[in-house]
Amino acid sequence: MPRQLFVTTALPYANAGFHIGHIMEYTQADIWVRYQRMAGSQVHFVCADDAHGAPIMIAAEKAGKTPQDFVAGIAAGRKQYLDGFHISFDNWHSTDGPENHELSKAVYLALRHNELITTKTIEQFFDPEKSMFLPDRFIKGECPKCGAKDQYGDSCEVCGAVYAPTELKNPYSVLSGATPVLKSSEHYFFRLSDPRCVDFLTQWTQEPGRLQPEVLNKIREWFEPDEQGNNRLSDWDISRDAPYFGIEIPDAPGKYFYVWLDAPIGYLASLKNYFGKMGKDFDAFMADESVEQIHFIGKDITYFHTLFWPAMLHFSGRKTPNHVFVHGFMTVNGGEKMSKSRGTGLDPLKYLSLGLNAEWLRYYIAAKLNAKVEDIDFNPEDFAARVNSDLVGKYINIASRAAGFLAKRFDGRLSADLGVEGSALLETLRAHSGTIAELYEEREFGKALREVMSLADKVNEFVDQHKPWELAKQEGMDAALHDVCSVCIEAFRLLTIYLKPVLPALASQVEAFLKVVPLQWGDAAKALGAHQIGAYQHLMQRVDTAKVEQLFEAPPAPKVAPGGEDIAPEIKIDDFTKVDLRIAKIVKAEHVEGSDKLLRLTLDVGEGRLRNVFSGIKSAYKPEDLEGKLTVLVANLAPRKMKFGVSEGMVLAASHADEKAHPGIFVLEPFAGAQPGMRVR
Repeated sequence: MPRQLFVTTALPYANAGFHIGHIMEYTQADIWVRYQRMAGSQVHFVCADDAHGAPIMIAAEKAGKTPQDFVAGIAAGRKQYLDGFHISFDNWHSTDGPENHELSKAVYLALRHNELITTKTIEQFFDPEKSMFLPDRFIKGECPKCGAKDQYGDSCEVCGAVYAPTELKNPYSVLSGATPVLKSSEHYFFRLSDPRCVDFLTQWTQEPGRLQPEVLNKIREWFEPDEQGNNRLSDWDISRDAPYFGIEIPDAPGKYFYVWLDAPIGYLASLKNYFGKMGKDFDAFMADESVEQIHFIGKDITYFHTLFWPAMLHFSGRKTPNHVFVHGFMTVNGGEKMSKSRGTGLDPLKYLSLGLNAEWLRYYIAAKLNAKVEDIDFNPEDFAARVNSDLVGKYINIASRAAGFLAKRFDGRLSADLGVEGSALLETLRAHSGTIAELYEEREFGKALREVMSLADKVNEFVDQHKPWELAKQEGMDAALHDVCSVCIEAFRLLTIYLKPVLPALASQVEAFLKVVPLQWGDAAKALGAHQIGAYQHLMQRVDTAKVEQLFEAPPAPKVAPGGEDIAPEIKIDDFTKVDLRIAKIVKAEHVEGSDKLLRLTLDVGEGRLRNVFSGIKSAYKPEDLEGKLTVLVANLAPRKMKFGVSEGMVLAASHADEKAHPGIFVLEPFAGAQPGMRVR
């Protein structure tokens, strides 16, 4: 029976397009999946958008959309990345799909039945203006350790300190700028500290081959007591308070699952959605002990996938992962973190738009990957040199040196008798099939490709030794020429089998050229014999280094005014004259009851009556300091009805775009001699 594999990659958060880290992870998993399919395994390869959480809810609000519409817009852009880089997912779903709602509630209820859910009252920062509890990343303030300003609620980017949001000095809400207040709330917790969970995870993590050695070493510290002898595995907060975009907790109105509870369940939900389309029995499949469940993830989310996730599954009566394969990050030029603003970011869509071959990048990533949790580095010069040398100079070169002679002299038909030397060379290539297969299985892609290129070197040595271009000029050497060129094409076919998991699109072109059905791993043991091939067309160009340089060109710096904002788009004089600016005298200024920001201004604009204007300048001015002053008013602005009354215009004031770093509001005041009612031209 073929192996039954359920394979996933980490779910991308649905607030932006894919970055190069996503493409690296998907490429790694895709290569492994493609090898497995070639080897005869039955693979179900799925993923989904991680669609819930406060950040998406807030981003949707800013965009003027519902969270569902916002996420749908992000999801609509996924295909261009996946198709562009030949990623072969069977299904792409969303954690907001009905399957995930159903499964998340079922898992929770099973955990509750097993007495692994508890409640605690905790204190959190609450935004009084937005009327919501604030996630750590939506609180900023001064670092309690070094005093650096504008640091997030969980850690300082200046000194590296880690702390609780309540330790920040002068905290403020990123959403409204308001000072947050502490508020109590009942939260739901998964009892990860329960001895049952500790015992299970201790055994589960030690299962040979389940985790990489360095991952096991990293998480082992969580099973050791701290200095006070307490268990390091703490209970996990799995709830959030409304308003929140997510899945409501059963029997707990206004409480929602924290996104990290329902996100990994999205793996199961995507598979269930896929099986629903295919008419397959999801429950029977997941109950089959022979099914292997495998996750490819980045090292930054190891804790969730090797502790919370298997414990949730096990104690809800579900199958746990057979393997969690963890990888490092992708850097550039010797370990530098990628940054678009510094011109060191590798944007996947920009890569494709420049006409760079997606399989160049797939090959380069594969050549760097191994089974360890190591970062891989993208070096532009090394990228061009490796692709040009390996793929074009070694691999493609074999076909281009032989195909023309076969077409012109032998009607494209291969020789059935390949001679002693040629047959020995091909047997050497076939003998490496098992070794290369094992390296793919173990995710040692770099070693696998080095093996393939070593074999390509042997083939090119054979070509250089027998020189088909010279044989073609010699009388009576047709048979030798035929044999040499046939050996080259058969060797090229074998190398294509070994490279197909990495280069699927190129392999498809080769299959068309060779006039063969899609190549499988077992085809390496067979010979083409007296087979007729098609006309050869060039299969791959060399890397254009100029385009690679364009990939890393920093975007042009925007033209920014001293106030920190871009200059607005250009207008014509007619646009300006539509705005009627008038000199106004502030006859009276007073506080507005019930408002922290507004002052009520009574203005004389020289029109025989007084105007009422509300202005958000309370933080900068006392009413008595404004009375009798002249200022500038937008006089033809449509009146605006507010809960405090009608505002009949707008007083002009200046401020910096970053009001936190550059506080201050400055009401415009004309020079002496100006009179109420004069127009500003």
